[in-house]
Amino acid sequence: MLSLGTYYSIITCRNSENDIENSIVSIYDQSIKPEYIIVIDDGSKDSTPTILNRLKQEIPVLHIITNPDLGYDITRVPFNYNKALRYINENNLVDTDYHMIASDDCIYEKDYASKVISYMDNNQDKVFVSGNYERSKYNVPRGSGRFVRSSYFKRHHKFYPERMGYETVILYESEMKGYNYAVLDYAKYTHNRALGSNHGFSETGPMMKILGYHPLFAFNRFLVYFISGKPIGRKGAIRMLYDFVFYKPHRNTFDMIYSKELRDHIRKKQLKRLRNVQNKIRTLSRNSLPYRETTLMEK
Repeated sequence: MLSLGTYYSIITCRNSENDIENSIVSIYDQSIKPEYIIVIDDGSKDSTPTILNRLKQEIPVLHIITNPDLGYDITRVPFNYNKALRYINENNLVDTDYHMIASDDCIYEKDYASKVISYMDNNQDKVFVSGNYERSKYNVPRGSGRFVRSSYFKRHHKFYPERMGYETVILYESEMKGYNYAVLDYAKYTHNRALGSNHGFSETGPMMKILGYHPLFAFNRFLVYFISGKPIGRKGAIRMLYDFVFYKPHRNTFDMIYSKELRDHIRKKQLKRLRNVQNKIRTLSRNSLPYRETTLMEK
């Protein structure tokens, strides 16, 4: 049997005393173990630091970065990812083929890493791949459980964009460079907390605005979210649409608007998806019409 690629994991947390241990253990107990696990504790005020210090004694590959308590702020996530990447360089930790972005409340099935890595080893054009936690099909890699190909990331990024939309923009940029991404529905994990319980998806609408989402695509997404109630709930869907319409991006800040080239690429892709959906609806409508014999005039 061929050996699979290597990886390490990054986890950010804050006040995660109910979930962090199970998340770390589920990663450490993978059938393919990570070379190391880096946890960034973003100023926890509960017993999270005590739990992490105990786990560090039990898990030799666990590294902990502790931030001061500056209050909860979801925008610090990419900064913390980059702090972990700098820590790796400063401490000469071993290079790996991939890195895994994990969440403090997620539990990964034992073969999660092996399933994703096996797929990526055999599909070199895929540079971002995740599993799924839902039964429904999903085309865009999840933020949690996402594996990133190191060779690609080091060549084109080195660090995460310290701007809103950092998880999404690198996917679109990979498309523009001729690469691709995937979601593996057979690689499963679970969320212990309700998705978005901390941040309430407050960045979704503004992110869509600064990335230049097409208005028709944004409204279609609103309808899907509002009718289904997933994944952000109906209140979240209303807030998303409101922010998309009225939010004003800033210059030289975390929510600065992205380049015209990137925004044009995103809109073209979204229009193509909308046309595909429209064509499918037309096909279904034709196929659902009652059968009638073709007349001579129609032949």
